[in-house]
Amino acid sequence: MANLREKQKQQTRRSLLENALRLFQEQGYVATTIDDIATAVGTTRVTFYAHFPNKAELMRALFGELNVRLDRHEDAEEHRSTAGSLVDAARAGSFEAIRSWIGVQAARWPDIKPYIAVVEEASAVDPEMRELRDAWFGEVIDDITTGLADAGRFDARTRRFRGYLAMELLSSANLRWIHHPWSLEDGAELDILAVAWTSLLGD
Repeated sequence: MANLREKQKQQTRRSLLENALRLFQEQGYVATTIDDIATAVGTTRVTFYAHFPNKAELMRALFGELNVRLDRHEDAEEHRSTAGSLVDAARAGSFEAIRSWIGVQAARWPDIKPYIAVVEEASAVDPEMRELRDAWFGEVIDDITTGLADAGRFDARTRRFRGYLAMELLSSANLRWIHHPWSLEDGAELDILAVAWTSLLGD
């Protein structure tokens, strides 16, 4: 019986997240209320609050799902997310390593598109969401900085800025693809992006 209750609880949580993501896309983050989400699931705000204290915490859970889709894992010691493959690509610094990493990430764009669109919209209007996005973005930059430090490449004072510029380019390319899709298999765009990354991060 306890296992059944736990399974039902997890199913309700999953349904809340799925419907929230859908409603955020359709109505916008600000316009979507807790009652909207609960109603879409066929439950009440009391049940919503049993899973999430507010919309911000629900968004944190969506960030967690985004990290899973991006193969980012929790670092138990530092209490942050990290992707070893990005650290490895930044450490190598070659066009081949960077292009390979970018290709893997771009292949995930169709899957993460709803998350990215909602995060961008929410962070544009909600300071708390902007802080959450910036912290997540910072963790990705940390991975690049770690790779550069491991390789002993560049002045330590410039590594994080290089990572910031690289991620701005990747984020801008991702957002452009969301609004104006191109072929992720044979388009030249990812090659150009990899050249820019190599210029910033490579030897």
